[in-house]
Amino acid sequence: MRSTMMPDGLTLDLLLERTERLFPDTPIVSRAPDRTLRRSTYAAMARRVRDLAGGLQVAGLQPGDRVASLMWNHQPHLEAYFGVPLAGGVLHTLNPRLSDEDLCYIIQDGGDRFLILDDVLLPVYARIRDRLSLERVWVVCWQDASVDDATLSDYEALLASGTGRSTLPVIDESDPCLMCYTSGTTGRPKGVVYSHRSTVLHALASALPDELGLSCRDTVTPVVPMFHANAWGLPFSATLVGASQVLPGPHLDAESLLDLFAGEQVTVTAGVPTIWLGLLEALRAEPKRWSLPRMRTVVGGSAVPGSLIQGLATFGMSVIQGWGMTETSPLAALAQLKPAHEDLPPDQRIRYQTSQGLACPLVRLRIADDAGNTLPWDGERMGEVQVRGPWITGSYHGGEGQDKFTADGWLRTGDVAVVDPEGYVFLTDRTKDLIKSGGEWISSVALENALMDHPAVHEAAVIAIPHPRWGERPLAVIVFKSDRSASSDELRTFLAERFAKWMVPDQYMIEPAIPRTSTGKFNKLALRQQFSQLPSEFTGGV
Repeated sequence: MRSTMMPDGLTLDLLLERTERLFPDTPIVSRAPDRTLRRSTYAAMARRVRDLAGGLQVAGLQPGDRVASLMWNHQPHLEAYFGVPLAGGVLHTLNPRLSDEDLCYIIQDGGDRFLILDDVLLPVYARIRDRLSLERVWVVCWQDASVDDATLSDYEALLASGTGRSTLPVIDESDPCLMCYTSGTTGRPKGVVYSHRSTVLHALASALPDELGLSCRDTVTPVVPMFHANAWGLPFSATLVGASQVLPGPHLDAESLLDLFAGEQVTVTAGVPTIWLGLLEALRAEPKRWSLPRMRTVVGGSAVPGSLIQGLATFGMSVIQGWGMTETSPLAALAQLKPAHEDLPPDQRIRYQTSQGLACPLVRLRIADDAGNTLPWDGERMGEVQVRGPWITGSYHGGEGQDKFTADGWLRTGDVAVVDPEGYVFLTDRTKDLIKSGGEWISSVALENALMDHPAVHEAAVIAIPHPRWGERPLAVIVFKSDRSASSDELRTFLAERFAKWMVPDQYMIEPAIPRTSTGKFNKLALRQQFSQLPSEFTGGV
């Protein structure tokens, strides 16, 4: 017997066509680099998407060709999210915060043929242009009406060249549509190539009520950059349901974001914890300045302290912790609570809210020990998280990193966790960030979360430093709030209430800021290098 279902594939044009037909007047708002708001609609954007796709074909784009983007969050970048794949190409988003060396490596390794960039990022391009062999470069002009460089072309001219071109290639759901590179914290960045099918399925699942719960009634602002893991898929899931999109451009400081949230009545947003820690400080400093709607805030990229969840709740923001990586498109788990856990007392409920939550629909998750044995979900035994599913990468571009996959085809995430019998994932650390002291493992993430619950601590990172007797000991790097401080004894006493004595850091270093990676995570590699020569008997700091 055979199925009687139509064989229509899952391709990105379906998302755009639905919203163009059903929600043509729904707003798309972009904050330009000069802070002005540029307003459009889905109907207008869809026309420009087709013009972009046609213009790229006129320029010679062939199926599978890579078109790089070096842009912030705004409508032209959203147009590229759809226009490049609809032309048969692959959009390769570039992170302007990377080093010149990494940018050049990623562009060359990805085989990029074309580039679209913001005029405000021309200085980044100027530093590397002579090391690249890009065929065409188009500039989105925010500041000037045109570009004054014979080697560059105007983005609007690219769209004009494709106006009225009605023939677009037939797309298969297995065709590649986007490409992102990993952060490369443990080696060279590696390319992940997403298909139309994987991206549509990710959008469908992430919009479900028990995931992000998106609808056409929402106004969505991805604070997470569109060059980072597809802005966590929000541009696609928002387009799928017809939600209004408000894109913040390069302005990610707390006041700019709060002005945007209040002015546009944003209901859903997403970003790394650093953003929301700063935003919470601004709200506490001027609690009556902004009139915010009730908002759902997806926070990911690093562990979310309970104090942040509780603090934002007082301003009407409910925090959902998400977990994933570039290789998982990126959502793999979300900390949405089951009904039984929503009714728990606040001090018990926060434990589940600060977990990585439950695996998303269609994502299979397991934990395994060093020998590769699958461990039970008992809430006690700790192992590496391994995942597989329709939007989980099964390889890297160019065949690199084969050691990141098990013999039976699961992705080895490098994250270490326990999973309780209910299925909640509790990350204990990255494999490279675990601290082994006296033969016992210490979770740096657990210590960091606890320290950031201290009323004087703004941020905290914990790393391992060598110790002649214990092998390694934890060192806490602390950033205090502007008007607060605490002694090392006070911090030790605070932690001793939650951890065994041998787990508590002996040393505390005070810094004005914690170094970050290009995606906003704590750069523990830089911290380990900074404090690599610290003597084990050192008792300074605070």
